[in-house]
Amino acid sequence: MDVSEAVARRISVRAFRPDPVPGHVVREILEAAHRAPSGGNLQPWRVYALAGEPMAQFKALVAASPMEETEYDVYPPDLWDPFRTRRFVCGEDLYASIGIPREDKPGRLRQLAKNAAFFGAPVGLFFCLDRKLGPPQWADVGMFMQTVMLLAVERGLDTCAQEFWARYAQTVARFVNLPEDHMVFSGMALGYRDESAPINAWRTRRDPFDAWCEMKGFED
Repeated sequence: MDVSEAVARRISVRAFRPDPVPGHVVREILEAAHRAPSGGNLQPWRVYALAGEPMAQFKALVAASPMEETEYDVYPPDLWDPFRTRRFVCGEDLYASIGIPREDKPGRLRQLAKNAAFFGAPVGLFFCLDRKLGPPQWADVGMFMQTVMLLAVERGLDTCAQEFWARYAQTVARFVNLPEDHMVFSGMALGYRDESAPINAWRTRRDPFDAWCEMKGFED
């Protein structure tokens, strides 16, 4: 599989098969992703990987814990267009794929709660960084995560990046014994896609090229 194929196949998978992922495969992916770029080679990421009994214990803990105040805004307050519309359309398409209408708020909350179980994935990853680092290093962690996601696809696996875990950052930090000077940025579900799940059959809409890119000085 080449990079273009991996990019085209990668989606945010929200229904996984329970098949376990070998530990050596997870390690290979993370070690290979460590070649991702970072400004000044700071390598600001810190990663925790859960599977098996620790994963089961963590999910039970989260199920018994209330949501927490987030340490950062996942989206800016009073999101404006075109970002607000893109987010709205994405949500509507997602819930439409599983037959949950807008007025069915309990149904939407039940789907949201599946984040807490990593959508059934056998592996959960947490990406953390030093609190004193700034937006450029957050971008570096994002590049590292994208590299993880593409390497996972190369190995027949799938992922879902989950900023949902910002809602349980303190719970995550206590469970993984995260140093106090670090914070949880995002989680990620990792496993084998359930190809039969309708929620995995839809694709997010993307704006046309000319809506977000200007090219100048090219001859063709």
